Amino acid sequence: MNRPTTRSKNKKPKPSDDVDKISDTLRKIHASGEITQDDINQLYNIGKPVCQGCRVNAKDNPNCFCGLIPSPNGSRKSGIWQKMSDVIQSLGPDPFKELRASLDSPAGLTNLGATCYANSILQCLYMNATFRRGFLSIEVDVLRKQPVLDQLARLFAQLHASKRAFVDSAPFIKTLELDNGVQQDSHEFLTLLLSLLERCLSNSRSVVARTIVQDLFRGSVSHVTTCSRCGKDSEASSKIEDFYELELNVLGLKSLDESLNDYLRVEQLNGENQYFCESCGARVDASRSIKLRTLPRVLNIQLKRYVFLPKTTTKKKITSAFSFPRELDMRKRLCDPAQADLIYDLSAILIHKGTAVNSGHYIAHIRDEKAGQWWEFDDEHVSNLGDHPFGEDSSGYKSKPSQKEPLRHSSPVSAAGDATDDVLPHLAENGDSEHSEIFSSADAYMLMYNLRQTNTHLQKTFTVLDANNIETEHTNSTSNDITSLPFYLRDEVDELNASYVEACHQYKLQKETTLHLMEERRQEVRLILSEAPVQSFEEPFYWISANWLRLWVDNIMPPVLDNTLIQCSHGKVHMAEVGSMKRLSACAWVKLFSKYGGGPALANDDYCVDCLKEAANRLVCADSYRDRRKTMKELADYALSGNCSDGTYYVSKAWLQQWVKRKITDAPSEADAGPTASIRCPHGQLMPEQAAGARRLLVPENLWLFFYEDALTVNPDDPLGCPSFHISSEQCCQCSEKISEVACLEDSLRAVKNKQRENHEKLAAGKSFPILPYHKYYLLPSVWLTTWRNYVNASGKNTLSCNEPESLDSVIDKLTCAKQHLRLLERPLDLVHKRGAIFQKVSLTDGLTIITSSDWKCFCEEWGCSENKGISAIIEHDNDAQDKGMCGKESLIGNEQLGSIDGSNNRLDERRLVIRTSPEESIYVLGL
Repeated sequence: MNRPTTRSKNKKPKPSDDVDKISDTLRKIHASGEITQDDINQLYNIGKPVCQGCRVNAKDNPNCFCGLIPSPNGSRKSGIWQKMSDVIQSLGPDPFKELRASLDSPAGLTNLGATCYANSILQCLYMNATFRRGFLSIEVDVLRKQPVLDQLARLFAQLHASKRAFVDSAPFIKTLELDNGVQQDSHEFLTLLLSLLERCLSNSRSVVARTIVQDLFRGSVSHVTTCSRCGKDSEASSKIEDFYELELNVLGLKSLDESLNDYLRVEQLNGENQYFCESCGARVDASRSIKLRTLPRVLNIQLKRYVFLPKTTTKKKITSAFSFPRELDMRKRLCDPAQADLIYDLSAILIHKGTAVNSGHYIAHIRDEKAGQWWEFDDEHVSNLGDHPFGEDSSGYKSKPSQKEPLRHSSPVSAAGDATDDVLPHLAENGDSEHSEIFSSADAYMLMYNLRQTNTHLQKTFTVLDANNIETEHTNSTSNDITSLPFYLRDEVDELNASYVEACHQYKLQKETTLHLMEERRQEVRLILSEAPVQSFEEPFYWISANWLRLWVDNIMPPVLDNTLIQCSHGKVHMAEVGSMKRLSACAWVKLFSKYGGGPALANDDYCVDCLKEAANRLVCADSYRDRRKTMKELADYALSGNCSDGTYYVSKAWLQQWVKRKITDAPSEADAGPTASIRCPHGQLMPEQAAGARRLLVPENLWLFFYEDALTVNPDDPLGCPSFHISSEQCCQCSEKISEVACLEDSLRAVKNKQRENHEKLAAGKSFPILPYHKYYLLPSVWLTTWRNYVNASGKNTLSCNEPESLDSVIDKLTCAKQHLRLLERPLDLVHKRGAIFQKVSLTDGLTIITSSDWKCFCEEWGCSENKGISAIIEHDNDAQDKGMCGKESLIGNEQLGSIDGSNNRLDERRLVIRTSPEESIYVLGL
């Protein structure tokens, strides 16, 4: 028993099968003149089953609604079916992400490209409560006159009370005119900024504001030189110098204690470095050292991690670990014991990440004086580090006097000495910092220590201005409340905060509205599409445009319902648009039409009888035309093959070849117009066959009538029509004479060009010829030679169209200066030495080219110029010649030695190769 065949079961019919059925139906309508319901079902594909499983929406099935919406777990790149995360992202940045956690949490600063160095320093200054409050006590009129102070005050006010998690630093950076794309050194920035602030604050009437920089950051040192013989100090030793930071060495040192010892160590001056003592009147041995006279309340320590390398003349960063204490005792470091209480607490660490000097990234770890918490300031990002400057994870324990431990690294150190920043608590091994916790870092660049007593004796009042410009006393409060700001800054921050809160509210409202609308639209689409299929032939339905349906499915705000694209000129449903419309149930149509309006409503009986009959008539006519054209094509093939003996009318050969190759069509098209257009001359007669594009051949009369009928059908309004050229038609006399004249002219011109190519064979070929010393040559512009070469080498259609060079008489006049300076306006070309001979470097556009005397003589005869008018050139040796250069240009003579011209490789030290032009004053030194 054979296995039953099931391969073709439920097989989708090919498109060609549907086309054949539609064609048969239209032929039937044309023959009978009647349209049945079965014909309508066939022509409009109404009988196709409701599709329930295809991947894409079938265009040939008006009952298919598949693929209009994605699968339950699917999504699209746009519209209501895209991912909700993408929808939220399209709303723009979420302002809630910029919300500051609380006023007790510090705010960050935006990085404008490479401004991390400035951000770190600004955060250190702001977090110093004494400096901040003293700076904010500046008068309003002073701020208005000093843009730097004004912008810094606004920046501090926003850092103090803004609701945003970070503040825009652009106004302040722009005021300083800093290049936000160039990384700078933070230490240099701090030095310049403090100097600028000190100068600007000198105009303030507030004592605290006027001297805040000096009071907090300025200390003093002296450089003491002591004679070893008489024991007296030099006069310069009494000179006191101010400092705003101590610059300490790091290279070869492991701790801050060692660096301070190195900074204050005594240097012995002996040998060649002896000191001249005025008291002794002689050069004697001496000692030199730095003495700390006074120390500031905020001690800035600059660690010199950048060292200069003399061999490479570059700088290198030292990345070895360096330790420093939480508590710094400077009592024994001061030369004058008047300042008794000199215990400093670590308040900030400026860190440079990276190994390069001119790049990398700056961050700051700063201690909040109010809460005692450490914070990491990394531009916009601020993180809480807890009670330890490098975070809780690296925290240790407080040291005890009885314990001693060596410095331990919890992270590995590389061979190059690099180590990650880490807190390494241990006991200091010297007595000065015996009770202090020690930290270590490979990237610490600046250290800031606050004098411990500043927390007590600096609790005083500041004079600020209230809303009525009346001076009032303001307590040194540590509150971050906005009320602690001066009135003129308080109002501005209030306005910024209100604007930010409103932006958050608008974003939240827009987000909720958009998500709600999308979910509402999704439910609407699913509901209507579930009711859209028409289940039976008897059930009423409506036609709807598939294009509008796709817009409605995908867009949040669909347009008005539009069915005009599927209407015919009679206002009915067009059969040709069956692939662009769907059958919709009456229930689904009512819901869509009532909500979106538009239309028109096209029901199941709104098919167009006139259009169907017209389509049937066109189909039958197309069948007839197709059969007729097939017969005509056979005659055209005979004509092209040269086998047509009964040809009586001329047609263009090129046109006929394209007509034969064209695919069979159902009706004449634009390509059928103009079978004789290319063989018709401007006078309306037959073009001579020698003319370009005028080749033709003879076709039979019945084939010509077919071409003629199609041409008139395509262009019925053409005033020239389609001219017929019988076999007896004569060629146009005027065009024949013109073609003969052009041919004669081309032959004559071709002979002249051939003669010129023979006279100047090398110049025409663009070849260079060897140049001999003490022979006379002539100079011509390279541009003119290029034009001449293109002219004589032109052939074919370009023989007459190529540009003719201008006469030599006018060209030679342009080579010399019009002011009778007897100099050339362009310099001759350079020379090269190849295989024992001298050649010129050939240039197509620039400079002057050297030609032979015979070439010059021929050129004068051919292009109209007197021989004695040419500019001659003689190449010779002359060590005494001075290069005078071109007119108006500097001399190009150099000190280089010129090569030999005798074929050897020796260099000539005393002879130069020069070129003398006809005016003796024009002499040019030429290099080989």
